[in-house]
Amino acid sequence: MANHVRGERRRLADLLAAAGPDAPTLCTGWRTRELAAHLLVREGRPDAAPGIQLPLFAGWTARVQAGYARRPYTELLARFRQGPPRLSPFALPGVDELANTVEYFVHAEDVRRAVAWEPQAVDPELAELLWRRLPLPARFGPGRRTPVRLLFCLPDGRNLTVGQRRPGSVRITGEPAELLLVAFGRGAQARVSVSGPAAELARLRDVVALPPA
Repeated sequence: MANHVRGERRRLADLLAAAGPDAPTLCTGWRTRELAAHLLVREGRPDAAPGIQLPLFAGWTARVQAGYARRPYTELLARFRQGPPRLSPFALPGVDELANTVEYFVHAEDVRRAVAWEPQAVDPELAELLWRRLPLPARFGPGRRTPVRLLFCLPDGRNLTVGQRRPGSVRITGEPAELLLVAFGRGAQARVSVSGPAAELARLRDVVALPPA
């Protein structure tokens, strides 16, 4: 299996560099500068990283990230390109690939799709990996909020169901990368088709980001 995280790290860094420090992203409230700072805090500041997920520590994380964001943008990107610091947990064998491939893919699309964009082919091996990684974000993202059963469907017929005990169902069909973006809350910019009864679609759209009807 190829090590995809290196390619996604490079792609994300290249997109950030091309966009410049003050470009929009799909991360609410973040310009490219803040996104770059987030990436460095996440893999290089274990004292501040918990606040990314835990509200109790979010204030400290925000202060540390703001400090990084004030640094020269070229410095931030150069450090990110180097990979995780030697003492970072992400430097342990296999951890970077396991924890960051999806993270960097999504953030690369956060930069790319925040402005006018065109579809890009995804390497088939990477696409298969994204499909295998879909269940966790699907269940802990839209799966926790959906009022209806959700079927994430590939064009080849494979599917993943979340919210199995919810009444009714809505089908979301697309390539693995597009389904992953829905799972991560970027559905408004995903190329997917959504089908189901009108009432259930309306209820779903109230809580899950989807492409315009």
